[in-house]
Parts: sequence; C-alpha cells; structure tokens
Amino acid sequence: MAGAAVLGRLTWQLCEVAELVEETPQVKTLVLDAPDWPGHLAGQHVDIRLTAEDGYQAQRSYSIASAPEEDRLALTVERLDDGEVSPYLTDVLVVGDKLELRGPIGGYFVWDAGEDVPVLLVGGGSGVVPLMAMIRHRAAVGSSSPMRLLYSAKRLDDVIYRKEIEELAARGDGFEAFFTLTRERPEGWQGFGRRVDGELLAEVGWPVADDPHTFVCGPTGFVEAVASALVESGVAPARVKTERFGPTGG
Repeated sequence: MAGAAVLGRLTWQLCEVAELVEETPQVKTLVLDAPDWPGHLAGQHVDIRLTAEDGYQAQRSYSIASAPEEDRLALTVERLDDGEVSPYLTDVLVVGDKLELRGPIGGYFVWDAGEDVPVLLVGGGSGVVPLMAMIRHRAAVGSSSPMRLLYSAKRLDDVIYRKEIEELAARGDGFEAFFTLTRERPEGWQGFGRRVDGELLAEVGWPVADDPHTFVCGPTGFVEAVASALVESGVAPARVKTERFGPTGG
C-alpha cells in the first residue's frame, strides 16, 4: 500500500459492474470486480471517469464503502438530479458494464482496526459511506475497539445501510449506532430528532478523557459545525479528522 494514495502514481483501470444494490430511492451501491486493484484502507476514495462517444470526459470522486478485506470493491453513489455523472451511475449503468477507475486515493481520512482506542464516527447523509468502510473493516477483523456511529439524515428512508448497521450494532461487540432525523420522523420513532450539536455529541460521544479518535464526513456546513463543537468540548483537534463534500456537478 505504500504510495498508493499518491495521485501521480495511479493509473486508470477498467472494472466490471458485478452487482447494483439499491440502498435508498436516491442511492445505489456499485459492486465492482477490479482485477488490478492494489488494496485500500478504510476511508479512502477513488476517481471514476466517464467518456462519451464524442470524446468528452467527466470525472468524479467517490468514497469506498467496502472493507479492505472484501474481494470486491463497493462504491455508494447518491443521485444528484442536476448531476453529470451520478445519474448515469445510478440510473443507466447495468451489470456487466465497464467503468474507468483509479485509486485508492487519500491517506489522511483512514482508520486501521489495529488502533485500540475509542472511535466516534459522525456522518451526515451520504457522508456515512467512508465511515461504513471503517465499520465493515472493524467487523471483518473482529476488532475490539469501541466504536460509535452518529448518523444524521433528513428522514428514515434516507438512511443508507440501515439494516446492516442495525444488525452490526445488535451483535453487542462494542459497536453502537445512533440515528438522528432532522426533518421527518415516523410515529413511535425512538432515535434522536434534531441536528447534530454539542449537546447531542456529548450525549452520544466518548468522554474527552478517553482521547477518542473521531471521523466526521458530510456536507461542508455539517462537517464544520460538528468539528467545531467537538473541539469546543475539549477533543484535541488532531483527533478530529474530517472529509467534506459540496456541489461539484455530481
């Protein structure tokens, strides 16, 4: 893996779509066969490049959702209605199609299950994708590191990987999951119903004295607010790793 995150050393490769999984009405997971894949760390991402018949190219970055231990590469894509790439990936792509991909990219926003310290994952919307790679990595290696996920979504139907997350949390092996719905909540909802703020982080997160390792991913405003609240609560800035996304054309 040494040097794998250095963009200049990466080359494009062709991958084949092995499976398409509908996660929510707006989100699909692309499961890819990547024969030349060098391996990745939980939290890294890839570039996808589409080329039209006239030679026009469009390129976007997508987080890796699969654990490093899995045989196939999984990318979870949210469809943006005015997007240039995501509508093709979610609505047009079929099993057997080929995609140009390069990666893995990124060496900062990564987690290794060998780190035996409490972990807090905070995700907003599709920002849960790289966090899911970390959750799956933990499960795959049987890590005993205490891990908590705080996942913010607009409504229950928008929660990506909901069933899998709940099943992993039900194991009782040190992974816990908390959901907060900011717009609509079903009758009898037992989770949280407000935006992530300092009070919610204090209720769900680890004590500052535990020196938790924290990963925050989501829209730019969400990430900035959460990171600021964590630092204000006393969490060391160096322990708060962030990854954000904004309007990029999709």
